[in-house]
Amino acid sequence: MLPAMDAGHGTRGRSDPPPSVSDPVLDDPSAMALALDEARAAPAHGDVPVGAVALVDGLVVASRHNERELTGDPTAHAEILALADAATAVGTWRLSDVTLVVTLEPCPMCAGALVAARLGRLVFGAADPKAGACGSLYNLCADPRLNHEVPVTAGVRADEAAALLTGFFAERRS
Repeated sequence: MLPAMDAGHGTRGRSDPPPSVSDPVLDDPSAMALALDEARAAPAHGDVPVGAVALVDGLVVASRHNERELTGDPTAHAEILALADAATAVGTWRLSDVTLVVTLEPCPMCAGALVAARLGRLVFGAADPKAGACGSLYNLCADPRLNHEVPVTAGVRADEAAALLTGFFAERRS
């Protein structure tokens, strides 16, 4: 059984019970639906709509969205926040049993964090040809020169993830 996460962030707070056998085990598209829901919360505080969900054995242990504008922290990407919460939930920084599901392909900072955390698996939605570091522009998750390689599944519900981003930036330009 996993300990609960920090209160106030994501889908599970300190007062929430840890995942149990009665919680639904999520497949990639279902987990991406939760990440998309999380991403939809980011524009409320001016942040780019990117959401991330961390799973262990298909059960949610962390769920976050971008908070750079909200916190003034340049590292407050959904992936970084979800990794930190997942580490708290599982009780170690080594996240080899964790799958991270994120709406947008991680940037170099986030991809580096995935490798450093020894993440078990990454699933992402929309590719990022301008800053993606998991196959589009760079491929840090599959670089044999690094100490860990992260298996990647790309393109899960990509159209929905891309539409969130396109809508957000179109609204900001108008």
